[in-house]
Amino acid sequence: MGNPNRAKAEKGIMRWVDDRFPATQMWQEHLSKYYAPKNFNFWYFFGSLALLALVNQILTGVWLTMSFNPSAEGAFDSVEYIMRDVEWGWLIRYMHTTGASAFFLVVYLHMFRGLLYGSYKAPRELVWVFGMTIYLVLMAEAFMGYLLPWGQMSYWGAQVIISLFSAIPGIGPDLAQWVRGDFLISGITLNRFFALHVVALPIVILALVVLHIIALHEVGSNNPDGIDIKQKKDEAGIPLDGIPFHPYYTVKDLVGVAVFLFVFCVVVFYFPEGGGYFIEKPNFDPANPLQTPDHIAPVWYMTPFYAILRAITFSVFGLDAKFLGVIFMGAAIAILFVLPWLDRSPVRSMRYKGWISKVMLLLFAISFVILGVLGVLPSTTGRTILAQTCTVIYFAFFVLMPFYTKLEKTKPVPERVTG
Repeated sequence: MGNPNRAKAEKGIMRWVDDRFPATQMWQEHLSKYYAPKNFNFWYFFGSLALLALVNQILTGVWLTMSFNPSAEGAFDSVEYIMRDVEWGWLIRYMHTTGASAFFLVVYLHMFRGLLYGSYKAPRELVWVFGMTIYLVLMAEAFMGYLLPWGQMSYWGAQVIISLFSAIPGIGPDLAQWVRGDFLISGITLNRFFALHVVALPIVILALVVLHIIALHEVGSNNPDGIDIKQKKDEAGIPLDGIPFHPYYTVKDLVGVAVFLFVFCVVVFYFPEGGGYFIEKPNFDPANPLQTPDHIAPVWYMTPFYAILRAITFSVFGLDAKFLGVIFMGAAIAILFVLPWLDRSPVRSMRYKGWISKVMLLLFAISFVILGVLGVLPSTTGRTILAQTCTVIYFAFFVLMPFYTKLEKTKPVPERVTG
């Protein structure tokens, strides 16, 4: 038996805290009395894994800033110092670089689950918009951090991306100079990117994550059947097909965390460079403004949009190919925000949608992966044609969605979740 005096003291402490801060109320609303659908499957691991990856990036990032020198003269050498002389510095750096790729991988899988089960449809539009805003800021965060090692690929990759701003008619050159803070990428650029990467953007991401979770818990979690479990409740007001998130899903998520950490540790200890995809080979050389790498490409998680940019090789209405590429690349991200209003299907889950929706989602996923591969490779005529084809499929998935989701025949949705 436990010590009754200790239990009484703990209750007294919690009562004192609750009188001043709603700790118990928050615990109950978001965990112990937050009822989630009982039929969550494998795809529902990736939300909690994204949160774990975010914590890893913040903790390892703070540790790295303690030894990093954000200047053109000292950045590359400070990274070498971290890798060679700081105790466990190599491990912290590899956890951060591998963590960035792991973060985007679980985020992409999390987004795909949303597409698969219609988690963006009413009443969860705001949950989706917050999630997409996190994704957009996350890409900005990754881009800012990409320049910091001040290696060859960091320098030239940033040079290429920032130069895209100059393609905007009229204000382009001045805008690119404003982003750089100089006529060329220099220590000033590095310093401002460092400030944004370690202070401004992480604060924005954390705020958006909180809003994302609050919005989710306000309307309730979706499930593989796309059924609102709040419609069927017992006498006590508890959803018949719901179970408390804690302890059931917190324990279940621990299984996903264990598998994730196993794979993560294997990569960190045995394949930290990821075959040149996590840390590119040119980044082991210090930045040299006078020597261009043989092939410049962003990190793998941005390559689908880079491939869309390069796929535009034609001019329309007097707009040159470079500017059109920037427009299409921006549109490829922007169109994700309006997805909840494009889907006109009476059902949420892909389980009950028609065959057209299933084929379109499959083609979309395949085209996105192919674009990602093409974005890493140097351009050739054949690859450009393939990228153009995949770009058409990518946009067709969204542009045609109001038509094929409204016209196709759907399956009847059960009244209760099917497990």
